[in-house]
Amino acid sequence: MPHIRDVRVYVLKLPHDDAYLGRLDDGSELTDDRGYVVREPWRSLYSSRFETMLVRLTADDGTEGWGEALAPVGPEVPGQIVATLLRPALLGMPVGAVRPAWHRLRDLMRERGHLTGHQADALAAVDTALWDLAGRRAGLPVAELLGGAFRTTLPAYVSGLPRDTDPERAELAAEWAAKGVRLVKLHLGRGVETDLATVDAVLAADERLQVAVDAHWAYGLGEAARLGRELQRRGRVAFLEAPLVPEDVEGHRELQSRLDLPVAVGEALRNRYEFQHWISRRALSLAQPDIGRTGITEALAIAEVAAAHHIPLAPHHSVGLGVATAAGLHLAAAVADMPFFEYQPTTWHVASRILREPLAGGPGKGITLPKGPGLGVDVDDAFIIKHAEEITA
Repeated sequence: MPHIRDVRVYVLKLPHDDAYLGRLDDGSELTDDRGYVVREPWRSLYSSRFETMLVRLTADDGTEGWGEALAPVGPEVPGQIVATLLRPALLGMPVGAVRPAWHRLRDLMRERGHLTGHQADALAAVDTALWDLAGRRAGLPVAELLGGAFRTTLPAYVSGLPRDTDPERAELAAEWAAKGVRLVKLHLGRGVETDLATVDAVLAADERLQVAVDAHWAYGLGEAARLGRELQRRGRVAFLEAPLVPEDVEGHRELQSRLDLPVAVGEALRNRYEFQHWISRRALSLAQPDIGRTGITEALAIAEVAAAHHIPLAPHHSVGLGVATAAGLHLAAAVADMPFFEYQPTTWHVASRILREPLAGGPGKGITLPKGPGLGVDVDDAFIIKHAEEITA
């Protein structure tokens, strides 16, 4: 059996003509010279570039596997964790022993509380690379290693209408509807009345459309409940995502108890224990783990926790590039109750820049599960070496 002989870590920051989610609310461009900025009224830092951290594992027979963390700002941080803390433990591990490797790597910092945060992000990238390596070595797609695909074409929704005004957003929504899209997620949280005006404009653009609302953790319980009731009244709303601050489990539980509309949560959570707490409290009705923060091993465990409570799983994807997207697609294919996959148009185009062949499909007819062994994508290592910074211990 071959063993891992080399671990490489790359930080990549790709410029693009359009920033993720478009211009800022004040109409200004998010440009490189501004560094990281807060996109008001949201609270988190954003970058004008598409930033990520990639891991390449090489076995002593030359087989390679790639992984990626969701690291939209400061990808150097989880990259340094891989290079300093995880690489020494990885070297010499047998290829294919993914779960034993994951347990060993998880436990390195477990009693120090690092099952979350940057340590988890770093482990997610390594775990994905381990699955890719195992699949390539075995000559099987990751979805088959996970037990088989329930579907090879994945239903998807469009995430975001990056335009400045509601008429422009409605026009773009109508264009997507003409291409076969039936669900669009709106990135809101700008105030209840403002959000509802945007929802109404988009719903009016095409009677076949449904919307979902991502509130970006912006509201208190009272406002979120009012927003949720109004969304329910409109009748063509699929779910309300991230309505309250991400640490408020009880607030989300109370909100969900007041609404028939599903409350969706998951991008800020990184392990089965967090999801188990939220799900057992009935604080969500749609689970949204992000493969770039959980890795494949933990995402599959999360899927089983959700399934035991009859909660569907719809993977979160925002700015993860081609490796994370492919990993998410394999997970989504292997989950029984998976209603839709998140398709972010700008990210989708940037994602394929690191691949020799672009990802196939789209949100109208569905996204095609990548074929071939491992993740089924061919990373352009020459592009990575040219454009990325390698982190060494």
